[in-house]
Amino acid sequence: MEILAEYFTKKDDCVTRQIAGETIIVPVGGHVGDLDSVYTLNELGTMIWRLMDGQTSVGQIIEAVCQEYEVAPEEVRKDIADFLHSLAEGGLIHPIVSEG
Repeated sequence: MEILAEYFTKKDDCVTRQIAGETIIVPVGGHVGDLDSVYTLNELGTMIWRLMDGQTSVGQIIEAVCQEYEVAPEEVRKDIADFLHSLAEGGLIHPIVSEG
């Protein structure tokens, strides 16, 4: 499947806080925060994080970033795909699997 048509959502076992313009994400397992796996997102990462709601496709996320930062899709497509891949590897997000 083409990445542009994929949808992602955040996993439920993460605590997220906004601090000083950044988003801090702490994975929580067994009601204990894994402080060795704290993630800090800058303004762009925070925007992408907010858009990962299971209803906004990767293509739509790219469009939103392009509009907000006035860049061409070709300039951000790979960076966003890499960012989503790293969040997925970190266990923070997962793809929505369509039935059909």
